[in-house]
Amino acid sequence: MDTSESSSTEPQTPAAAEVGAPRRGWRRWAMDTRPLRIPAYRRLWSSTIVTAVGSQLTAVAVPKQIYDITGSSAWVGAASLAGLLPLIVFALWGGAVADTMDRRKLLLITNSGIAVTSVLFWLQAVGGLDSVAVLMVLLAVQQAFWGLNAPARNASIARLVPKGQLPAANALGSTVMQTGQVVGPLLAGVLIPVIGLPELYLIDALALCVTVWAVHKLPGLPPLASAVARRAGVREIVAGFRYIAAHKVLLLSFLADIIAMVFGMPRALFPQLASQTYAPYGEGLALGLLFAAIPIGAVVGGLLSGTFSRARRHGWMVIGAVVAWGAAITGFGLTDSLWLAVVFLAVAGVADMVSMVFRGAILLSAATDEMRGRMQGVFTVVVAGGPRLADVLHGTAGSAFGARTAVAGGGLLVIAVMLGLAFAIPALRRYRI
Repeated sequence: MDTSESSSTEPQTPAAAEVGAPRRGWRRWAMDTRPLRIPAYRRLWSSTIVTAVGSQLTAVAVPKQIYDITGSSAWVGAASLAGLLPLIVFALWGGAVADTMDRRKLLLITNSGIAVTSVLFWLQAVGGLDSVAVLMVLLAVQQAFWGLNAPARNASIARLVPKGQLPAANALGSTVMQTGQVVGPLLAGVLIPVIGLPELYLIDALALCVTVWAVHKLPGLPPLASAVARRAGVREIVAGFRYIAAHKVLLLSFLADIIAMVFGMPRALFPQLASQTYAPYGEGLALGLLFAAIPIGAVVGGLLSGTFSRARRHGWMVIGAVVAWGAAITGFGLTDSLWLAVVFLAVAGVADMVSMVFRGAILLSAATDEMRGRMQGVFTVVVAGGPRLADVLHGTAGSAFGARTAVAGGGLLVIAVMLGLAFAIPALRRYRI
């Protein structure tokens, strides 16, 4: 690793220190599954398989129920914003909490809280309350628990696997989450006519019970002996931001995601493109393909992520992935063929997976353990907030300049800003392990 950046020197268990023999032939391209040989990581990852689909059932059920009650998409959008503020606040605070207490204990508390919230979603649906206010309150509570949970979960990975396997571990986790984004909504669409909407909440709650059990089986993850005892408060949150400012590679990893998502995530324009540019293919088909293409590409990228573990220049991998994302989005904006559009978006999904894997690896390897929770809290806010800002920016630009012009222009802007930043501040391109 670049000696200009600090890293923790944590003892690894014999299982975690295992590296394994180099892979040859087609296996060098296939997903690197070595982290799954580590029992603790395998338990954490296995629980993600279940909840990745279950959480998407609730993600579909909530806006569906709100729309059924109100008949208004505006209320659906308002509910999304109602969950954003608690997510931001509790993700930042949760990052500080994750640096001051046993992360396993925090995961047990927050996963149990999310499960109870899913049960309450189910009870209000079965009881026929038909109250948007109740749904928005429950959504805010759920997002608050999730904001507390995500930093602890992500920060724990570096304590479970060796540094050289962090890209592989991130690829495994990200692939499962992206698969859930494809399978979950499709499964929800199939199940709602068969078992009804309320039962989706109940399935999610049952899936979370599996997660709680898996977390219970993890080893304890208390702060390291070298960490200074402290309370999680505003001072610790501010200290996290100061740490980011002092470590340019961390700052640039966050900025890389903001650049890609804010300037280059055109999902707000998918309905307009489906109804105008791709209308001859069928508006419904076009809309479904546009929304599914990026997650499908990300899953493919994860399945072919075997080369990730051999990459040492993590900074260049992030830069290249963001530039590739911008180029693919530009191509998407320039084509009027639906099938080419899907290909470009799928390529963008592959690039997004690569960026996600190496940004995550940089956050886990370049930060000390006593700061990893706070880094993951900021990461959660960036990942959640960037696409929402993009929705506003692209929606406005699409109305002013046309959807395709806004998409292509955004892609070109991603390339220009990312390359300019990379060469103006060399910390990211110099970073390697």
